Amino acid sequence: MTLPVPVATIGLLLASNIFMTVAWYGHLKFKTAPLVTVIFISWGIAFFEYLMQVPANRIGYGYFSAAQLKTIQEVISLSVFAIFSWVYLGERIGWQHGVGFSLICLGAWFIFHDFG
Repeated sequence: MTLPVPVATIGLLLASNIFMTVAWYGHLKFKTAPLVTVIFISWGIAFFEYLMQVPANRIGYGYFSAAQLKTIQEVISLSVFAIFSWVYLGERIGWQHGVGFSLICLGAWFIFHDFG
């Protein structure tokens, strides 16, 4: 059974963004760890991000335009980051974050509509 292109693409982009967020921001709770250590650990985690990001773009391109793929990736990235920063880092999500994210989603809506 083959997954539909949008499902495979979005699923891989979601998984890759989870790895990316952990690689880029997971070390913030470990401020006493040596920087070189967290860099190498982050690179190791980011490897798995690339294992999903590159196939997601390869699978999705043609069904989606490059601009649409990037837009999907950014919306997923911000969604994953918002959850990560709230759950893992304990940061508060305020109304201004909601407004900003809504404006980004509005921009994404424009990317996906062909107005001729």
